[in-house]
Amino acid sequence: MKKLALKTTFIALSALFAFNSVAIAQDPVLGKEFIEVRQVPSAQKEVLEFFSFYCPHCYNFEMNYEIPDKIKADLPEGVVLKQYHVDFLGRQSKNLTRAWALAMALGAEDKVKRPLFEAAHNDKFKSMDDIRNVFIANGITAEQFDGGINSFAVNALVNKQEQAQEEFKVRGVPTFLVNEQYQINGEGFSDSKSTNDFIQHYVDTVLFLVK
Repeated sequence: MKKLALKTTFIALSALFAFNSVAIAQDPVLGKEFIEVRQVPSAQKEVLEFFSFYCPHCYNFEMNYEIPDKIKADLPEGVVLKQYHVDFLGRQSKNLTRAWALAMALGAEDKVKRPLFEAAHNDKFKSMDDIRNVFIANGITAEQFDGGINSFAVNALVNKQEQAQEEFKVRGVPTFLVNEQYQINGEGFSDSKSTNDFIQHYVDTVLFLVK
């Protein structure tokens, strides 16, 4: 009976040790899942994503994997996720950066994000007029678009996106920054066993760093 009790205890302790080892191994590692881009974090905790409507990986992150939404759902109170559009992928990228600034100014990001992604990936944008049509088809009035697209507020948000892109030397997307101190390293998730594992690991890394 003693032998059985000792054996049971040994098995339980072994299982606990194995569980703790896995948990420790899953903690994000500096130089693997993330890199440091600044020594001092921003005064306000935040997550900043740089993306492009033309980027297929950004499309997957947003539309299929829903990574930004998963991050937003579990952010601590008072912490926000900001999404900035980059202008270096050609075609209508600069116009889309301005249009995204208008969406931010109007608080209409959720209204236009998906249709802008879909239209961009089907190469529907030949001019700002085509982008304007998407806004109008998704709840933004012609007056709101025409009156806002070159407004002071939108110009300021365009400059903010461009300056942040340059300041953090963003050359590829999607790029996630946490507290302006850490950048998520996409290559650090190459050992993910499945898409779901990658998604969960990526989201957990962002949330781990933001706290």
